[in-house]
Amino acid sequence: MNTHENKSISSFQDLIELMRKLRSKDGCPWDKEQNHVSLKSHLIEETYEVIDAIDSGNPDKLKEELADLFFHIIFHCQIAREMGEFDIDSVMALCIDKMTRRHPHVFGDATATTPEEVIHQWEQIKKTEKGFEERKFIVDGLPRHLPALQKAQKLQKKVAKVGFDWTNIHDVIAKVDEELREVKEAIREKKPEHIEEEVGDLLFSIVNLARFLKLDTENVLHKTIYKFVDRFKKVETELTSMGKDIEKCTLEEMDAVWNKVKSNISK
Repeated sequence: MNTHENKSISSFQDLIELMRKLRSKDGCPWDKEQNHVSLKSHLIEETYEVIDAIDSGNPDKLKEELADLFFHIIFHCQIAREMGEFDIDSVMALCIDKMTRRHPHVFGDATATTPEEVIHQWEQIKKTEKGFEERKFIVDGLPRHLPALQKAQKLQKKVAKVGFDWTNIHDVIAKVDEELREVKEAIREKKPEHIEEEVGDLLFSIVNLARFLKLDTENVLHKTIYKFVDRFKKVETELTSMGKDIEKCTLEEMDAVWNKVKSNISK
């Protein structure tokens, strides 16, 4: 075993001991009172911060956020250890066993030469594993807390696997147009519940359009959000340089600066 491996093992053990100390009698009051449920929102937040770091392209930021996320994994393992459920060693052993078993084309005699073959093989292996729940319906198994856009796209992929899908992009666009017309009709009717239903249908059809174009809807919308944020900051900066308070500006004034900023960006 080389020096680097020794150092890695030592660092890992140090982290486990640090976590145990935080949860000990003489540890941190906040850390001691946490449980799996109380940490859920923090785990989600840390996961999104990792994604933000990836999007930033900053490796130092990514390293920092991965460390925070990894700490939460250790945190949950320590809580489980105290409750006599499992520990970090059993989690790692399970991970190694599962990944080895699900990659027989790497660690066994199976053959899979394309990503599609790998995915199909993966799904078939899952069905043979202990604890696998046979789903009654194709649309079962959607994670309850998955963001709505991701859940819609995952659902559409599920039904597409059995052939319930559009055959060409023109029909998908036609469906989006149809749903938009129905939203307009619902608005004219002035029935809030109908409007809500039709707007939902429109959003679902737009997710379908993105999926058909092989786009990730969450990623696409995040990029648009950040683009808007960046442009609006430029609008605020421009108005400030003009000696104007954005909160006192008219919509026409803000629109004029927005268009100016947009034009400068496109040059």
